[in-house]
Amino acid sequence: MRCARSFGRWATVVCALLGTARGAAAQAKWVGSWAAAQQVPEPANALPAEWLTDSTLRQIVHLSAGGTALRIHLSNEFGTEPLRIDSVRVARPVSIAGAKIDARVDFAVSFSGALAVAIPPGAEYVSDPVLISTAALADVAVTMHIEHAGPQQTGHPGSRATSYVAHGNVAMASDLPDAKHIDHWYFLSGVDVSVSNRVSEPAAFSVVILGDSITDGHAATTNGNDRWPDVLAARLEGSSPRGQVGVLNEGIGGNHLLTDGLGPNALARFDRDVLAKAGVRYLIVLEGVNDLGGLTRMGEVPEADHQALVRSITSAYEQIVLRAHAEGIQVYGATVLPYAGSDYYHPGPLNQQDLAAVNQWIRAAGHFDAVIDFDAVMRDPEHPDRLLPAYDSGDHLHPSPAGYKKMGETVPAALFQH
Repeated sequence: MRCARSFGRWATVVCALLGTARGAAAQAKWVGSWAAAQQVPEPANALPAEWLTDSTLRQIVHLSAGGTALRIHLSNEFGTEPLRIDSVRVARPVSIAGAKIDARVDFAVSFSGALAVAIPPGAEYVSDPVLISTAALADVAVTMHIEHAGPQQTGHPGSRATSYVAHGNVAMASDLPDAKHIDHWYFLSGVDVSVSNRVSEPAAFSVVILGDSITDGHAATTNGNDRWPDVLAARLEGSSPRGQVGVLNEGIGGNHLLTDGLGPNALARFDRDVLAKAGVRYLIVLEGVNDLGGLTRMGEVPEADHQALVRSITSAYEQIVLRAHAEGIQVYGATVLPYAGSDYYHPGPLNQQDLAAVNQWIRAAGHFDAVIDFDAVMRDPEHPDRLLPAYDSGDHLHPSPAGYKKMGETVPAALFQH
């Protein structure tokens, strides 16, 4: 076996024999360490076709759990033609805010032993294991040379992280000085880590967070990793006595529980974004504000429509709990944040009644396995229908980085210790 040296926080061990990697995979327990919910990028966030033909795409992601190996998930979920990629590499980035990588820690990724892959429309491919040991909260650069992507792209526009696109196959380049900078992710849907030989199997699991733009991190710092799920991941890494915990951010900006907005509705994407994730044991649900606000965004509706919406939202929550419990997943309901003053939704008194009714249902015993009461800690005590100014990004809908920090600190770590 031929192995590489270790570097810094990455105690990197790379084995030359693919058979060794596959043998290790057979014994491994895989846990999701990073994820991004996939959607069709809206026109303003889609790349020109020529940027994704014979082009190199380098993307930086921030892991939660660490492990002894990793594997990459590539998605062509919404493509209409095969996604043809002839080179994928993982490396240690020099900085989360730059394209430069440490060339000593840069390794090829294979799929069923092949370096090239053609992913059919609607499909996701999982790579062979790459035997690289990664620390918790480490950053990873994933570089791919895209031969052809087709006319409809799959990705995650709300990355809050900078990616880099360069012409030609420069996937092995240590830097991409002439690359175009884009604050979006494309085709990369997940990174799993192997926790074999690190911690006992019962102590390794992942937490999925199903949400909208508040989970996705609208108004968070680009390349800052200060969304509330990032804060939670750092806390769990530092406080969990039970070993490695992955925190998977499955938020989509503009997402709805009941109807398709930006991305498929939460119920439609539940199998892909929750049940299919490696090692998932817990689910946090923070969805509903876009359904509530969207009801009257274009004008008021009869009171009966408000009442029907509340019933539909709580019914959707029940469906999520039912389906998660069938797979042995505990579900924690997060109360919906106040949004009075939003210029986007213009909520009135009936909207506030709807919000109160939904949050009352979430807090009631017997619905969720536990409640995370974001509404109680994020609202202004003097104006409880509004975000506290210290936590408001300024649009009265999305929290600021300080607000996200508070949210991440509000989630009890004890919820994940049983």
